Amino acid sequence: MLKVVLFDLDDTLVDQEGASRAALLDWVPELGLGLDDPDELVTAWSTIAEAAYQRYQRREITFAEQRRIRVREFLGVDATDDEAEELFSGYLTRYKRAWTAFDDAVPALRRVHDAGLVAAVLTNGDSAHQALKLERVGLAEHLDVVVASDDLPAGKPDPRAYAAACEVLGVAPGDVLMVGNDVEKDYWGPLDAGLNAVLLDRHDRYPEVADRIRTLDEVPPVG
Repeated sequence: MLKVVLFDLDDTLVDQEGASRAALLDWVPELGLGLDDPDELVTAWSTIAEAAYQRYQRREITFAEQRRIRVREFLGVDATDDEAEELFSGYLTRYKRAWTAFDDAVPALRRVHDAGLVAAVLTNGDSAHQALKLERVGLAEHLDVVVASDDLPAGKPDPRAYAAACEVLGVAPGDVLMVGNDVEKDYWGPLDAGLNAVLLDRHDRYPEVADRIRTLDEVPPVG
């Protein structure tokens, strides 16, 4: 029996990709870099960020260390920790300013509550950082539980992440529907862990996945 709809946060409820792009392209001129190929810059930054973040999720480095690594690799500089953090702050300030929730996020969370279900988040992120994000975009008040991976034994798609989230929620895996945009972390991972799952495919990237939706307006069984 379904009791919980467990949402991913970044690029599911909040437009993280859009915020990151806007922040990066506003930040790089300050560093003396040109904007001749914005897409190339965004791709380079995203690739470096994803690799560093995966190391953070594997507990190889801290949340702060992954930020410093991103700056050093993107700029190709041998900066001290303090210098790297100062550089990153230029991006971070702009990134926070660009945070926005998707238009379909609040209505989806309201429908979950109207159906008598728990609305929760499972995010691969730093709990304080993600809590601030949810507060700033106006989603915190619509959520019952927020579970961040830094409070868990591992991050998604490690099966321990979903098991620990279910324990926090006090429900069995089969009572949970996971909704998110990452095919491994939010679809195959939870399915393998015994949860129900539906893939949010806003950009039609995974036509081969049967259980996919294009917007949160389609979240079953309350859509």
